[in-house]
Amino acid sequence: MSQEISYTPDVAELLDFDKKHIWHPYTSLSSPLNVYPVKSAHGCKLVLDTDSPVDVEVIDAMSSWWCVIHGYNNPELNEALTKQMLKFSHVLLGGFTHKGAVNLVQKLLKVIDEPSLQYCFLADSGSVAVEVALKMALQSNMSGEATKNRTKFLTIKNGYHGDTFGAMSVCDPENSMHHIYNDRLSENIFSQAPSIVDGLPTSQNGFEDHWNAEEVTDLKKQFELHSDEICAVILEPILQGAGGLRPYHPQFLIEVQKLCNQYDVLFIMDEIATGFGRTGEIFAFKHCQKYQDQRGISPSDQIKVVPDILCVGKGLTSGYMTMSAVVVNDKVASRISSPNSPTGGCFMHGPTFMGNALACSVAEKSMDILLRGEWRKQVSAIEDQIYRELYQYIKNPDNGLIGTVVKRVSVIGAVGIVELYKKTDPEWFQKKFISKGVHIRPFNCLCYIMPPYVITTEELTKVNQVLIEVLHEWKSHINQ
Repeated sequence: MSQEISYTPDVAELLDFDKKHIWHPYTSLSSPLNVYPVKSAHGCKLVLDTDSPVDVEVIDAMSSWWCVIHGYNNPELNEALTKQMLKFSHVLLGGFTHKGAVNLVQKLLKVIDEPSLQYCFLADSGSVAVEVALKMALQSNMSGEATKNRTKFLTIKNGYHGDTFGAMSVCDPENSMHHIYNDRLSENIFSQAPSIVDGLPTSQNGFEDHWNAEEVTDLKKQFELHSDEICAVILEPILQGAGGLRPYHPQFLIEVQKLCNQYDVLFIMDEIATGFGRTGEIFAFKHCQKYQDQRGISPSDQIKVVPDILCVGKGLTSGYMTMSAVVVNDKVASRISSPNSPTGGCFMHGPTFMGNALACSVAEKSMDILLRGEWRKQVSAIEDQIYRELYQYIKNPDNGLIGTVVKRVSVIGAVGIVELYKKTDPEWFQKKFISKGVHIRPFNCLCYIMPPYVITTEELTKVNQVLIEVLHEWKSHINQ
C-alpha cells in the first residue's frame, strides 16, 4: 500500500465533517491528527473505506487499545450478541436481573480463579471501575473505628488509571497527561516506581532475574510516614500502561503485598489493561506465584499476592461493548454491606447501563473462549515471536537502533515495547505505518504493539518488520 489513499466524495464529506465537529482521543479539535475511515474489520485486519476497487487492509497491532483480544468480527461473539439483541438490549439492574448478568459473573469468577474474590460490581468503563474501586475502599474503611480516618491512596509514580477525577488523582502527578489538573484533584501519596525490566524472570525467553531490594525503600518509607492515612494501595500489577509501558519485577508486587498485610491496608489492583492473559498469565498478579514457584519456595512459605479489590475491563467484551467489573473479597464486601456502615449497608453507585444485556452476552462468550485455554498458547507464541523478530534484532548493536534512536526494548506476554530517545511525531509515524499496511499508534517516546491473540505468524512477522523499517526511517528522518 505505497500509493496515497484516496476516498469517494461521500467519504471525503464525512471526513470533513469529522474534522470540524468530532473530538478524537487526546488530540486537538482545531488542529487534529489525520484519521482513516474504517468500513469493516475481520480477524486482525481493518478495511479502510477508500475509493480503491480492492480492499485496503491494515493489520491492527494495537487491539484497539488492548481490548480486541479475540479479533474483529469474531463469529462466536457475533452470534452471542445477535441472539441477545433479539430478546432485549437493556434492562436496568435496579429491581431486575437477567441470565446474562448472572452467567457472566459466574464465568468471570471462574476465569479469575481466586477463592477470595467472590463479589462483583458491573460497571461501564475502565475509569468508572477505578472510581468504584476507590469508593469501595473509602466506604470499607469508614466502617471500621481504626480505619475511618484513612482517606488517602498510596500509589507509584508513572501510573495511569483513567481520565475521570478520582482516577486522575492516582495517576502520576508530574509526568502524566493530567498534570494540569493537579491543584483540583484529591491529594494522594506517591512512591517511586520500580525499575523497568526488559522482560519477566517468569518468561519462557529466559530474561535474567535482577532484583534489587532497594526498589521498595521509598515505598516502605511512605507506609511508615502515612500508615494512619492510607486507605488503600492502588497500582497496575507487573506492567504500567499509559504512564510509560513499564514492565517491572514480580518481587516488587510481592513486597507491596507484604506491606499491605503488615499495615492492614487494602490492595487495589488495576488489571483493566493487563487482565485476561495479556502479560502471559490470566491476570498479571499471578506472575507472583509463578515466580515464587520458579524459585523453589514452598507453598507454605510463599506470599499470597491477591487483591482485595480487582478492576477489569477492555478484554472483558473483546472490544464489542464498553464494560468493566470490580471484584472484591469478603473483607471489603462485608464492611460495605454492614448495617453499621454510613449508608446502612448500601453501596452508593449505579450506572445507567450497569449489567447491560448486550455487553453481558458478549462478555460471557468472551469468558467462554478464555476458559477453553487457547489464549495461553496464543500469547506464548506471540511473546516468543516478538522476542525473536523484534527484541533480539533491536538489542543487537550491529543493527544500528539500540543506543542511537532506541533507548530500550521490552517484551512481556503479547506486548512489545520500544522506547525512543526522542518524542515521536505521531502524524509522521501514523502515515508511515498505514502506508505499509500496519496500524501502530505511538505516543510520547513509545512505539508499542499489543496485537489480538488470534494474529497469525505471517501477520505478526509483518508487524515486526514494518516497525523495524519505520524505526530505521525515523533514524534517517531525525538525522537530516
